[in-house]
Amino acid sequence: YFPHCKGKVLKFPLSLLSRLKILCAFQVNFVVCQLCALLTAFWFRLYLHPSKTSPFVRHVVATLLGLYFALFCFGWYALHFLVQSGITYGIMILAGVEHMHKYCLVFALAYLSFCQITRVYVFDYGMYSADFTGPMMVITQKITSMAFEIHDGECCFPSSEVTDISFDGFVFRRMPSLLEYFSYNCNFMGMLAGPTCSYNDYIAFIEGKPFRHREQETNGKLQGKTRLNDPSPNTEVLRKLATCFISLSVFLSVCKVFPVERNVDDDFIATTPFYAQVVYLYLSMLTTRPKYYFVWTLADAINNAAGFGFNGYDSDGLPRWDLISNLRIMNIELATSFKVFLDNWNIQTALWLKRVCYERCPYNPTAATFLLSAMWHGAYPGYYLTFLTGIVVTLAARAVRHNVRPHFLGSPTHKFVYDIITWASTQIAICYTVVPFVLLSVGPSLKFYR
Repeated sequence: YFPHCKGKVLKFPLSLLSRLKILCAFQVNFVVCQLCALLTAFWFRLYLHPSKTSPFVRHVVATLLGLYFALFCFGWYALHFLVQSGITYGIMILAGVEHMHKYCLVFALAYLSFCQITRVYVFDYGMYSADFTGPMMVITQKITSMAFEIHDGECCFPSSEVTDISFDGFVFRRMPSLLEYFSYNCNFMGMLAGPTCSYNDYIAFIEGKPFRHREQETNGKLQGKTRLNDPSPNTEVLRKLATCFISLSVFLSVCKVFPVERNVDDDFIATTPFYAQVVYLYLSMLTTRPKYYFVWTLADAINNAAGFGFNGYDSDGLPRWDLISNLRIMNIELATSFKVFLDNWNIQTALWLKRVCYERCPYNPTAATFLLSAMWHGAYPGYYLTFLTGIVVTLAARAVRHNVRPHFLGSPTHKFVYDIITWASTQIAICYTVVPFVLLSVGPSLKFYR
């Protein structure tokens, strides 16, 4: 462990935000590196296009740039990324395909947890910024995803055809080379903020071979036709950058107006009516989401700028660039159920949890999935309180939807009233569940729940 190694201190006009205590130094470095990665992604797509250069060169450049950005942001802490990836690659080779996925999951999570615990409880408790364990969380997802894909390809679906469409695109039948492995884990497009993607999709992008770019028929079934042309992502990148600008502007303008900590302030609780506390709870949690919108949308735009993320064409013939998108903002803000919210928030992590835990756990997969998510997120007690509460809320929401919803489907008016009620209850339930995630500590979280 390297307790005294930190990333570079950025001498850049954006550091003014750091001096004004709007962003810390690590966050400024993170934003600048992501903007540099965005410009590099355009260059990567134009000058290192698969038609102009070999996959080897693309792998090398993507990996070296990713490691450079990591070193710039985190200093020698970035060695953890190489250690975690290198050891798990050895595990894959030595353990064999039958058990490699289990050993990789255990080690990757254990190493991630060790780094998270030492960072939180030994060095800097409460450092809620662009810490080095953030990229490790994404690398952990990639390591385990690849291990499960290889295991499924060799043991579960050894034939050339995958009959279960839910596994389509998530099986792989050979060990990657060391360069391919580090390129997948440490490429500059997803080094700092992800998102996670299938190894098959990443290799298809590097080699310029469309893999999952299939069109949707009107009945929703997949057809085999594939378009081989290379649509430009520029319009989609500009749209996502506009979303980033709006999200960051909203966050910087209102994050100090509705602090979450005020929900547990004694004077606020004593002098504010209950209905006003509920409204404030919603507003305070609403204003925390734009920073996630900014980070994940910018990460998606970087990948798209490099040419990664194309997902075929929609019914109107327009290209879709949502293969590895991590959120759908309108679906989140208008969600009328807990499930709809979760399905549109941190999408790639939800898919990872589904593939490695929910679909494989023989006992109470819902609880197991939430507990795995808590372990993956980190060592703060607030994370565990949030995900333990999430288990109860999820099960309760399923029961209510199953038993109550059918009574409101008789007419459009009843359905509209039901949607209004469920939207309000869903948003409040989400806020109630997530407050400990923001407060982090046990004391304030339990005080809020009381």
